[in-house]
Amino acid sequence: MFAQTTLHRLAAAVAAAICVLAVFLAFAAPSPGAAQPGHYRVKAGDTLWSIASARYSGDPRAAIDHIRSANHLSDDTIHVGDRLVLP
Repeated sequence: MFAQTTLHRLAAAVAAAICVLAVFLAFAAPSPGAAQPGHYRVKAGDTLWSIASARYSGDPRAAIDHIRSANHLSDDTIHVGDRLVLP
């Protein structure tokens, strides 16, 4: 009987701790190092390739895919004045 009561109390304490942790994590702010998407205003002569090359390291093709996806672009067409999300 004693062992069973102790186990119930332990289980209740663990469940309460998990609930408190879940509530804490729900309100936790992102770390200062967390990536925040940037924005870019398209200028005359810009292409997705030139923007990706200037803003990202490595192969620009992967960055172009990310930019197109973040901005719901069906192709590489951009226009002067467009505001692009840069993930």
